[in-house]
Amino acid sequence: MNKQSFLSILAASVIIASCGKNDKSAQAGGAPQVKEYKTLTLQPESATLNSDYPASIQGQQNIEIRPRVEGYIDKIFVDEGAVVKAGQPLFKISAPEYEQQVRTASASIKSAQADLSSAKLAVNKVKPLVEKGIISKYDLESAQYTYESAVASLAQANAALVNAKTNLGYTTVTSPVDGVVGSIPFRLGSLVSSNTTEPLTTVSSIGNVYAYFAMNEKVLLNFTKDSGASLNQKIKSLPAVSLLLSDGSAYDQKGKIETVNGLINTETGTVNIRARFPNPKGIIRSGSSTTVRIPNDVKDVIIVPQSATFELQDKIFAVVLGKDNKTKNVNITVLENTTNNYYVVTSGLKAGDEIVLEGVAALKEGSEIKAQNQKAETVYADLK
Repeated sequence: MNKQSFLSILAASVIIASCGKNDKSAQAGGAPQVKEYKTLTLQPESATLNSDYPASIQGQQNIEIRPRVEGYIDKIFVDEGAVVKAGQPLFKISAPEYEQQVRTASASIKSAQADLSSAKLAVNKVKPLVEKGIISKYDLESAQYTYESAVASLAQANAALVNAKTNLGYTTVTSPVDGVVGSIPFRLGSLVSSNTTEPLTTVSSIGNVYAYFAMNEKVLLNFTKDSGASLNQKIKSLPAVSLLLSDGSAYDQKGKIETVNGLINTETGTVNIRARFPNPKGIIRSGSSTTVRIPNDVKDVIIVPQSATFELQDKIFAVVLGKDNKTKNVNITVLENTTNNYYVVTSGLKAGDEIVLEGVAALKEGSEIKAQNQKAETVYADLK
């Protein structure tokens, strides 16, 4: 073997040895690493969970204002959205015939009073003559009948005046309640009457307002199952509810659920509910869109963050970590309450179970992980 051949063999041996070493390094570096996941050891918790429901607001009374006489709108005393008091003028209707009726009735009263005075005078004149036998008793009776007829005519004239004044009063349309004026579709000069299809306006009484919302039948049963014997007792025992305004701020007055519709909507499976809220400052207007928040106090139950669960085929799963540090998917059932970002677990989990808190949807069952156990105070920090 010459020197050149020896050097070639030596170089090849070095390359082969180097490749083997690199293969071993790659095998060592390619071993799967155990990832860290945040976990929580479950213990019974007590908290107040809030359920939010979209609601529409209506005034305690929405009264249509309609004219009772025919005429042209002469004056509009208020604007749309104005706050009015009971008895405050809203519209003036020009109807001269009613003023004429008042004048005619007043004149009729004066005429009837004159006739009555004349009839009384005739009675006073005839009566002594009859007593003396100068004229017959028939003449006195005739005079008395004339007097009684005059009394009736005066009463009729007074009634006509009252009616005329009442009709004249209808030409000024006033608000029947304290409230807020709605839209005003008519303008000055519009001809209106009691037969007009559209009302002059609507006055909403908003000293109290009603919030109407729908609740799932199962949720309603959860709220009322331990609240009393009859439905009325259950409703009375429900907690005070809150109202979230359209800007997300909380209304400063608490409300009370008053009625639960006796019929369940078969299409949606929901029940219509009405809650009443005081509105002393008139902040809430009829037609507003708000949210009703109902508190639900739970005690000594298993509560898990919704982020620690995932859904598959309409079922909810949590990931439990076994003693071998391997994961297992567990089907759980929860209360029909999905607010506050937490679930109240009714089955599937128990105290002492250690669950994975994050990334559960992408975590394969049977994966080995490294647990980074979290304190309950940290996980439930925003749960009151």
